[in-house]
Amino acid sequence: MTSRDALARTGLDAVALKPTECDVRRAADLPFDLVAIDYEGRDAVPDRETLAGLADEIDVKLTTPVRADGYDPLGDESLLAEIPTSVDRVLVAGHPAYLSETERSRAVSPRLGEARAADGGAWVGTEGIERVALAVGGTQYELLSRSTERDVRALRAAGFDGDVALYAPTVLTDDEDGVLDAVGGYAARRRPVASALPEDPVTDSRAEGRTREVLSKAVRDYALVGTPETVGERVERLHETGVDTVVGYPARGIEEFLVDEAVSLASDD
Repeated sequence: MTSRDALARTGLDAVALKPTECDVRRAADLPFDLVAIDYEGRDAVPDRETLAGLADEIDVKLTTPVRADGYDPLGDESLLAEIPTSVDRVLVAGHPAYLSETERSRAVSPRLGEARAADGGAWVGTEGIERVALAVGGTQYELLSRSTERDVRALRAAGFDGDVALYAPTVLTDDEDGVLDAVGGYAARRRPVASALPEDPVTDSRAEGRTREVLSKAVRDYALVGTPETVGERVERLHETGVDTVVGYPARGIEEFLVDEAVSLASDD
């Protein structure tokens, strides 16, 4: 079985990559037609040549925080000139870890509205600004959570007919230690999970007792984990609920989505 066969079983529609973790040009080696590139600070943004070359092969969406210098539609937006016209954008408020104190203090709503008006095809990241994101329209780019299916179902029932995309950390193994090492810390940072954990918990494969029990459930709420077939079953449910595009982030590294790793996982089922 080829890597394309294995990843096809996951049902994923696209891949998300972090430029500090891999050469984003490797997205062209994956069996996806779309890559979303995360923002990890302006120094980590791939250069224009890299983006243009990748966009010649697959669809590329570049995440740009509307509060960050260089991407601020109400201030310094000079870095927009470095984005090739062949590359689309994902508009987000921006993770505080990648913003300066001044940038974090800027109002999101007017900037998101202005950026969306200037780029009607951009996706809109909803984390922490769900109502504002919905108000400005466009493809709603959400994080997978325990309430995703309920929330999307309600959105569709209310008459929303726009596209919904979903960002989901993905771990293609059912080994519990491997899953916790990959996404235990990520799940622990989600507010409902953090409130159920003790202070300063161990969140990787060393977790024990009640902490391990909470994390074991949480990683399955906030990430796609398991064999390609298991992941595929959940992705199918998400599609049936009304999610248009499921974007998988390879939480154990891009190698897990490449040929040798994917084939090994498929043959171990």
